Amino acid sequence: MSTATIRLSAEDGPRAGIRGWAALAVLMLPVLLVSVDNTVLSFALPEISLALRPTGAEQLWIIDAYSLVLAGLLVTMGVLGDRFGRRRMLFIGATGFAVVSVLAAFAPSAGMLIAARAALGFFGAMLMPSTLSLLRTIFPNRDQRRLAIAVWASAFSAGSALGPVVGGFLLEHFPWGSVFLIAVPVLIPLLIGGYWLLPESKDPNPGRIDPLGILLSMAAMIPVVYAIKSFAVDGPNLLAAALVLVGAAMGYFFVRRQLRADVPMLDMRLFRRGGFSGAILVNLLSVIALVGFLYFVPQQLQLVLGLSPMTAGLALVPGMSMMIVAGLSVVPISRRIPPHIVVPAALTLSVLGYVIVAATAQLNSVAWLMVAFVVLGMGIGAAETISNELILAHAPPAKAGAASAVSETAYELGAVLGTAVLGGIITAFYRGALVVPDGVPAEAAAQARETLAGAYAAAHDLPDALGQTLWHAAALAFDSGIVTTSLIGALLVASAGVIAATTLRPPRRKPSR
Repeated sequence: MSTATIRLSAEDGPRAGIRGWAALAVLMLPVLLVSVDNTVLSFALPEISLALRPTGAEQLWIIDAYSLVLAGLLVTMGVLGDRFGRRRMLFIGATGFAVVSVLAAFAPSAGMLIAARAALGFFGAMLMPSTLSLLRTIFPNRDQRRLAIAVWASAFSAGSALGPVVGGFLLEHFPWGSVFLIAVPVLIPLLIGGYWLLPESKDPNPGRIDPLGILLSMAAMIPVVYAIKSFAVDGPNLLAAALVLVGAAMGYFFVRRQLRADVPMLDMRLFRRGGFSGAILVNLLSVIALVGFLYFVPQQLQLVLGLSPMTAGLALVPGMSMMIVAGLSVVPISRRIPPHIVVPAALTLSVLGYVIVAATAQLNSVAWLMVAFVVLGMGIGAAETISNELILAHAPPAKAGAASAVSETAYELGAVLGTAVLGGIITAFYRGALVVPDGVPAEAAAQARETLAGAYAAAHDLPDALGQTLWHAAALAFDSGIVTTSLIGALLVASAGVIAATTLRPPRRKPSR
């Protein structure tokens, strides 16, 4: 009997009905929340910097503490979901996330806010693998699953588009802590609707809980990210180099331990599949580029160009909207054109977006920034949809939680590195290019060298003429950092395109006899 006669696989699974699409709507709520949270915080950062006066390192940690903890625990939480139930983990994570969001809203210092962000990362790690892995259970038919993942990925873009508008409105009418309180009205419908609509699913043969493996996975990532932050703040130093070596060594021992285990916490054999590994790398590099862009552009719009938070948020809505449109539009295209062609073509647009930013940075033009983000968003929206679907398609259904956790780990690690690498680069170039005018007091000069928001606050505390001179110098230094950072971002996206072209080729089918 030829393979063309009977071909029963995940592509030919039963189709979901109305209940399945209603469950998808419920699963979009935590996705929207996480993406809104990331974008809102970027827009709230100038207000937080003025209120809590964090140092340059603390400002980066306010952004990264959440993603770092979340990325370190995603694999663990994915395995726990496979073992104890993915819906159960989703509910625990939603409840904890709502409670800690209230605590973050009233944090009295930068240190307390960083601690709250880390706690949000702990509960957020329970949310994201559950949402993506439950899609594998709800939509066994691959055509439907591809569309569901496109909607799921678009929810990230929709939340990012909604975040600036909602955040801008909140920041203009309420204190900065209000941006954290939006989690509560989003998560309550999730708990109610999820109880009735979401099925429970588990892995019949889950990986064992490995405390040492958990410690090794976190010990592999935390030193590397901290080394990048140390490099951004203090320049090249022995501590940063030593931390990179420690992280690499811990990563080696983690992989070795998983390969030797009879039932590993994370099945490393998944990475032997070129399509799986390639899709993970595309996710990672794309998110680094996107989050890095969203780190410096809100500062450019609000502080340098003088837009209000609401207006700055509206300026980014067209780009976020195009991410949604591109993510949904690529679904029918991907049925006819293989991913090793579609993904590099999409990422070429994102490279062009970063080149536009580099070429127009000195013009201080809102219009050019909007155009650049539209082009960047189109490419990343399409690439993310395809790569997420490929990650699930290459994993066995029983390992959906672990595969989803790896996908989310790449996303959140990309968010960490996007802020740490591109944010660190622009911070380093800003400090190197800033020429403090004569007559500025030493305390104000030190504050200006920390961050652009610090320079803004210091300039407002000085006499008008001297303050304007200091602020003009800070804005020029920041613009020069944008040029270099944008070119590095373009290089990262181009690397993702090359990886996609070489690893996402469909396997050659042997001719049937």
